[in-house]
Amino acid sequence: MQNYHQLSVWRKAHAIALNVHRLSERMPREGNSGLVGQVRRAALSIPSNIAEGATRGSDKDCVKFLQIALASAAEVEYQLEFAAAASLIPAAEFTIRQQELTEVRKMLAGLIKRIRQTIR
Repeated sequence: MQNYHQLSVWRKAHAIALNVHRLSERMPREGNSGLVGQVRRAALSIPSNIAEGATRGSDKDCVKFLQIALASAAEVEYQLEFAAAASLIPAAEFTIRQQELTEVRKMLAGLIKRIRQTIR
């Protein structure tokens, strides 16, 4: 594939991971350490799996890691939705992150589709 730094989807996912990390720093720690750790790991998983997929030797392997990144994006969205519903983060913050995650999920789905077309 290519250097993952050149992928706009990786750059956007990297920004999301940083934003989610900063947001999670503002969450109350009391009784929420599991959620904080999980949302951080899931957010970091998105750009990490894009990077790993981009450096794999085959398109089939690349798609596998991009699918993991896609699933992690959905996981982060739900965790932030839960945090907003539980009043752990402002609803406006959730809306912003949700929009970013939707964009990354669409980009990942498009990239997966494009790579799959070259495999067949």
